[in-house]
Amino acid sequence: METLQQKTEENLPFVKYDEKGRNPFKPTGAFIGASWFALLTGAVGYCTGLWNASMQLNEKGYYFTILLFGLFAVISVQKSVRDRAEGLAVTDLYYGLSWFATIASMILLTIGLWNANIALSEKGFYAMAFCLSMFSAIAVQKNTRDTKMFADKEL
Repeated sequence: METLQQKTEENLPFVKYDEKGRNPFKPTGAFIGASWFALLTGAVGYCTGLWNASMQLNEKGYYFTILLFGLFAVISVQKSVRDRAEGLAVTDLYYGLSWFATIASMILLTIGLWNANIALSEKGFYAMAFCLSMFSAIAVQKNTRDTKMFADKEL
């Protein structure tokens, strides 16, 4: 199986570069910045909400652990999906476990919020901050990988 980089070079010989000679597949600085801003906004907002919450310390630890678990899980999914698309070997076990971990983190957050004795608006805040963090972690990982690929290619 050939890699995505080889497929792109072979199948797209007419890649149009802009007047500055910039590759259209390379992430822009604006998108990289927006991705990092979204990740920091989601994670810091989630953690600030936990810090100010009137929960017991074990509940705060549970929600914080779910955030860390979810971030790691979605980065694992993104990496394994991308590796497979590029023709790199990814075992079915790792691929399945990364998807399981992602879904499990979402289910655990849902169960925790469902049973929490907090205001409905606070539950919504945690859910939205969690979703923003998950999505932006995928975007940051993708941008990091794309930027590295283009930097290696230019050397």
